[in-house]
Amino acid sequence: MLLTCQAGYEGLLARELAELRGMAALETGPGWVRVAAASGAPEPVAAQAGAEGRPWFPSSLVFAHLQLDAPVEIRADSVNALADRVAEDFFEAVRGERIEVAWPCIWRGPAGEVGLGRRISAVESAFGIRLKRRLARVAKLARPDLPRGVGPVHGLFVFFADFGRLFVSRAAFVQGQQRMADDELAPSRSYLKVEEAYIVLGREPQAGETVCDLGAAPGGWAYSAARRGAQVVAVDNGPLKGGADGHPRIDHRREDAFGFTPGPGGFDWLFCDLVEEPHHVLQHLVEPWLAQSWCRRFVVNLKFGRVDPIALLRELESPVSPLTRHAAGLRIRHLYHDREEFTVVGWTKR
Repeated sequence: MLLTCQAGYEGLLARELAELRGMAALETGPGWVRVAAASGAPEPVAAQAGAEGRPWFPSSLVFAHLQLDAPVEIRADSVNALADRVAEDFFEAVRGERIEVAWPCIWRGPAGEVGLGRRISAVESAFGIRLKRRLARVAKLARPDLPRGVGPVHGLFVFFADFGRLFVSRAAFVQGQQRMADDELAPSRSYLKVEEAYIVLGREPQAGETVCDLGAAPGGWAYSAARRGAQVVAVDNGPLKGGADGHPRIDHRREDAFGFTPGPGGFDWLFCDLVEEPHHVLQHLVEPWLAQSWCRRFVVNLKFGRVDPIALLRELESPVSPLTRHAAGLRIRHLYHDREEFTVVGWTKR
């Protein structure tokens, strides 16, 4: 498999694979890791597919964004040569296949590589010309974006390791991370993180639901929920800004997040993005909220900048973790918009 992640975090992805998932990294590059299954782990290829014939993927991965199954490696020096090779591989793969619905045609590479974006665009454009000439109807159904959500996807996935080397796959597993569109009224960049977290959870606040945002200031998460019609209690001694300041559906409580106790009935949602030591947040905030069912769903960020992130991840997934004991539907991700933090989503057991 080829797994993509945020550039700069490929070392942590390789460690997660080796230390927590039993999978050895064969090669790493900026924003990607190529892996083979370790002894005792399922082979992540179509030959080991389940009853429905789908490839096996480790859907619990945290640092991985996109997982490409059994990718074909292509090397060539020129744009046209690369496009020719991708087209040949694709045409052979779809021989006899009926494509009648929209399908993802995804072209990506490491962010920050100078000039690589132009190279990718040029090869993608050249491939598009070849696709229209050969399969015009199929070309019209191609879409440049991944579907929203988490799960297996079938289409064409091309990832550039460098200017003359790329990997091509027809099957991928999407972990839910996506780049989100900003809102000019959002008070902070953190707004993008909670918008992305909704995709991972598969749910977002609805009109009439209640949200408690602990450590809300300057209000990005509170604003995200309020603009969807939810009623928000924003708990923070600091001021709210932008679209959160004075919003009619946001009740700003100038209190300490760790001392706030909800009233009868609790909340539909708990939001928490505190710049605090993660174990302190887990023990003194997340555990009581989940154990006492003060919320039904939650989005929590845990900062790992001052701790070993793989050790922290092992703790979060352990049987004695408050998340494991009190939460269901648990998903832990390193989001596109995250930095040195995990985003944890799920709902409480009742």
